[in-house]
Formats: sequence, structure tokens, C-alpha cells
Amino acid sequence: MSKSFGPVVALRSGSLEVHPGSVHALVGENGAGKSTLVKMVAGVHRRDSGEFLLDGEPVDFGSTAESKAAGVAVIYQEPTLFPDLSVTENIFMGRQILGRMRRIDRAAMYAEAERLFTGLGVHIDPRRPALGLSIADQQIIEIAKAISLDAKVLIMDEPTAALSGVEVERLFTVARRLRDEGRALVFISHRFDEVFALCDTVTVMRDGAYIGTRPIKETTVSEIVNLMVGREVAELFPKQDTEIGEVVLQVDGLNSAGVFHDISFTVRRGEIVGLAGLVGAGRSEIARAVFGVDRFDSGSVTMKGNAVPPRSPRAAIASGMAFIPEDRRKQGLVTEASVAENIAGVIRRNLAVGGLLTRGRENRAVSPWASRLEVKTSALDAPAKTMSGGNQQKVVIAKWLATQPDLLIIDEPTRGIDIGTKSEVHRLLSELAGQGMAILMISSELPEVLGMADRVLVISEGRLTAELPRAEATPENVMHAATASQEMAR
Repeated sequence: MSKSFGPVVALRSGSLEVHPGSVHALVGENGAGKSTLVKMVAGVHRRDSGEFLLDGEPVDFGSTAESKAAGVAVIYQEPTLFPDLSVTENIFMGRQILGRMRRIDRAAMYAEAERLFTGLGVHIDPRRPALGLSIADQQIIEIAKAISLDAKVLIMDEPTAALSGVEVERLFTVARRLRDEGRALVFISHRFDEVFALCDTVTVMRDGAYIGTRPIKETTVSEIVNLMVGREVAELFPKQDTEIGEVVLQVDGLNSAGVFHDISFTVRRGEIVGLAGLVGAGRSEIARAVFGVDRFDSGSVTMKGNAVPPRSPRAAIASGMAFIPEDRRKQGLVTEASVAENIAGVIRRNLAVGGLLTRGRENRAVSPWASRLEVKTSALDAPAKTMSGGNQQKVVIAKWLATQPDLLIIDEPTRGIDIGTKSEVHRLLSELAGQGMAILMISSELPEVLGMADRVLVISEGRLTAELPRAEATPENVMHAATASQEMAR
């Protein structure tokens, strides 16, 4: 199947064949197209082309209700239950069992919920409120709901990301019961140890396309990694050699309960340090804590030998930091404001004379930065919302470069922009490093990390699992470190 959203191709050729009585793993890097494929199967999106068969018959779901009615259920990483309703009410929401006089038969519902949990081999009080239940219990309730709908295909999307070892094993026991009942399960995970422990077959996707399917018993982690990252770094990454200087940023023992643990690293002048890892690993949270947006419990951040107070972006800016967030539209831009107003956003106070700032003075100050980044706009007073995603990204970069920072923290520098603009952004980062700027670059695109970074720090489940110099930062090494469990990290 294929799916595009405007000019963006989310899925070029997604293929998956799942059989009753089996657990089928679906793996791939971030952006491989897994979620888009699942959403089409679940009825969230309709395909643009391709074939979709269920029990050998063509189907075309126009809604999630149609998908559920046909026997397809998706169990997400974080279920969305009604917290103030009971476990049973959540299972039977919208289809309560009715008794005499068409009144809701709560006793029958409680008994049916108990039967469902018994069949799954777990004990959850059907009468208790959903509020306060663990993520693991909430997932079991979603599974019970799916079984009550007689689901024959269950898709589990990153179900173990927030679970402990004991909870994971309980979920696997339930999954094996469902498999033995003849249901078909799809298991999406970045954790290869879990894929090999639970699944019978694995399908690999890459860059929105189907790559291959292997029986678990006939493959290895290395083969799957090679299929996931099988591409070369091209001229898209014009990285120039630079002279690495003294330490600009030093992070020591940074901890945030439940988010990241014992993070220590440095970034030197003229160096691009890539922060790699899978979605949810804690990369962005580390960057936000360093810049003072998010709190941290212990540790220290030092800029050019001076301590930076925590929870103070103003102090971080004064120390010479700049931070370009992942979500540029919500966190980096004022879309209703003009290009000039956005670029001058951080330095406006310095431009004012006697407390007053004229538009002419503002335009003269920001014009060199707009020109340097080749921002394509009809005028500096044009609203930012009228610009393309690539030009919006350039405006956000220009805003922070106007502060003339010593350290640039940039989160997902090329997400959502076309390949030509990607190359421009990469060239700019390389030039800035060549001029002596220290750069901390966070990216979910492995080729971008490998193509641009002088050194790669890999984060897995909130821990620093590898620090690789450029020569050792191969796709296999990074991916192995990114999928390391907490036990491996220790």
C-alpha cells in the first residue's frame, strides 16, 4: 500500500502478510513507515493505492469503527482509558450488556470481564476505577476489550516501552495465549531481544518501503540491522574537516527521575556532536534540560568553564547557548508574526534605543541573517505562516544565529523539509562548525547523524550507552547501542 500527505510520501510500498496463530514483528528505523501502515490497517487513514485483504477478501476501512467491526484491534504504547470509569465500563464502552427493560446489566458485564481476564491468565478487579492503573494493566484492559470484540488481528505498537521486566513477561504470556487461540498478532518494537523472544516472523521496512521478511529462527540481529540501515551516506552531507578546540559545553551526571540517568558529555569548539537514539529515548529531554527549559534533579551544566543555573533559559542564552527545538511551528516560531519579528525575537531587547524599536532598525538588523540563510520570502514583513516548512526552519535558525552563540543545540534540524533544503541546512551546520561554533545535533535520521557528526552519543532508555568517534560510528554500532536495554546500559 502507499500513502502521501500532500507532497510528503509517508509510505511508498508497505507490505505485510500476517497469519493466524503467529506473532509477526514489524521493525524499522524512525520514519520507516510502520505507523502509517498500521494506521491504514486500523482505519485511521485510507490508502492511495495498493491492496488490502482480510481473510482473503478486499477491504477498505473508512474509519476505526469499521476496522474494529471487521476484527482488527490496535494496542498502543499508552492506552487512553476513561480514568473515572470502572475497568468493566471501559471494556464495554458504547456496547453495554442490556438486561430487562433495556437497563444496563452490570452483573453480567462484571462476570464477562472476569471471564475475559481469566482467559488471559491475569487478575484485575473489574469493579475498580481505571484511575491509578499501571500502563501494563491498562494495556491488558485494551486487549480484553479487543477479545470481547472477537478481534482476529491484534497490533501491538511499542507496547513494552513503559513496562518493567516483570510486566513485559506478563504481556508476552498473554500474547502467546492469544497466538495459541489462533489469533494473528503484529508486534512493533525497537527491542531486538523482545522480538526474538516473542515473534515467529519479522518484516523490515525502510524509507517507507517493504524490505524483506524472515522467519525468526533463520535470521540474526545483525541481518535485521543491515536490512534496516542498508544505505550509504551520500553528498547530502557536505561535512568539512574542522579543527576541534577547547571544551565549550560540559554536562556532568545529569539526572531526571524517570526521564534520563547519569548523563555526562562534552561538546568542543568546532565540533558537531550527534545525539542519536530511538524516539522516546530521552534525547530531546536532555537537550531541554541543558538549555534550562526542563528541570533536572542532580548534575551540572557548564559553559566555557562557568556553571549555568538550572531552569533558566535566560541564563543559558546569556552563557552563549542557542536552542532550536524539534517542533519549530509551536516552539520556535510565532507564525502570525513577520519574518523580521521572528528573527529578532531573542535580540529585540538589544536593538531597542530608549525602549523603542523601529521597524527599519529591526529590518536592518535581521536582513543579513535572512540573506545568509537564503530565506525565500516576498518581504521581511511577510507572516511566517505563509512560508514553506524549509524556510520556517531557516527563520528559526536565523533567529538563534543572530544571538551569535558559542553553542548551538539543534533538535531534528531537517525534519519535514525537502531534500534540497536539507542539504542547505547541513552545509550551514558544517560552515558554523568550521568557524568554531560548538554544535549539539539531535536527529532521528541515522544517515544524518553519521554524515554530519564528528562524534556520536547514543541514548537508550534515558542512558548514554555509547560514545563513538566518527570512524567507529557505523549504522550497525549505533543501532545496536540504540536498542540496548537498561541492563545492557549498566
